[in-house]
Amino acid sequence: MEITIHRPGDLTAALRGAWHRAMDESPEYANPFLAPEFTIGVGRHRGGARVAILREGGDPVGFLPYERGPLGTGRAIGLGLSDCQALVHRPGVVWDPGELLSACGLSIFEFDHLVQEQTPFAPHVTGTFASPVIDVKPGDGGYPEWLRGAYPGLAKTTLKKERRLGRDLGEVRFEFDERDPRVLGTLMRWKSAQYRRTGRMDRFSRPWIVDLVNHLFHVREEHFTGVLSVLYAGDRPVAAHFGPRSSTVLAAWFTAYDPELHYYSPGLMMHLRTAEAAARHGVTLVDLGRGDKEYKDWLKTRELRVGEGFAARAHPMAVARRMWRGPVRGLRNTVLAHPRLREPADRLLRTAGRLRTRDGAPGGKR
Repeated sequence: MEITIHRPGDLTAALRGAWHRAMDESPEYANPFLAPEFTIGVGRHRGGARVAILREGGDPVGFLPYERGPLGTGRAIGLGLSDCQALVHRPGVVWDPGELLSACGLSIFEFDHLVQEQTPFAPHVTGTFASPVIDVKPGDGGYPEWLRGAYPGLAKTTLKKERRLGRDLGEVRFEFDERDPRVLGTLMRWKSAQYRRTGRMDRFSRPWIVDLVNHLFHVREEHFTGVLSVLYAGDRPVAAHFGPRSSTVLAAWFTAYDPELHYYSPGLMMHLRTAEAAARHGVTLVDLGRGDKEYKDWLKTRELRVGEGFAARAHPMAVARRMWRGPVRGLRNTVLAHPRLREPADRLLRTAGRLRTRDGAPGGKR
């Protein structure tokens, strides 16, 4: 196995084509976060972004995007943003994690959304977690008919609230692929305010993430398209979602709504409208991402499993990294896994968020 290291921006059209073929040949790699376009986007803003290319007989057969940090520490590309991580490879390709890390100049490689099929990394997985998904298919009629067939328990209340929204603010309409960048800016402002209001770290307080999202909005390729979906009442945006899609998978990424209209449940409307429209545009799977949320339990049809952990070589820096990051992850996962701990923690974060908002303090980082 020959392994070479490249900057994302230096990938040739031939290498990107080989990467796309590897995605097409294995359904588990169809997620748009595994496309070279996402890695290239991150590489525009993260100086340590690299791609390890595995070759057999001179042919590129595997691609590992990663970020190299100080002293040989490494992490999956876009860790903290990406909801799917993997070494994307053609069927039958095997590799040795130690050899791979050595070629990358890494002492340790950290991941938190690794697809389950990454068998060589399996000994390095410290925990696996549910990642809810929605299997979607087009309905025979319009949106109301699809909703009644797919989610009969939600249909009556949701459609009633949509009718009320239409009476109060204007005709309700939905754009699956809105191309107005001003609405993307509105979505990011809503989401930033939501992070601060709920005491979460604000991703959009980081200019590079704002720039990345703006860049991905303009990417329109078969294996990666930035899709902005918007629910309007009259001419007023009520809720919006931005996420990448491949030819068959839509990744739920950033969803937010006008907080003044929360009593209409616009967030749930947004998820349902997006799933229905995605099916009509050729998507077969909506990936809701790892995490326990009530709306995910309502909407999911099944769950995938993703892993987190550290692949490491015998190196002092690897030991130090695990000693630092491992307990933090363990505490977070313990809180998230137990409602008796998660709910008080959530209330505490919301209280802190309200205090920060009231005092005018800036939001934190996610």
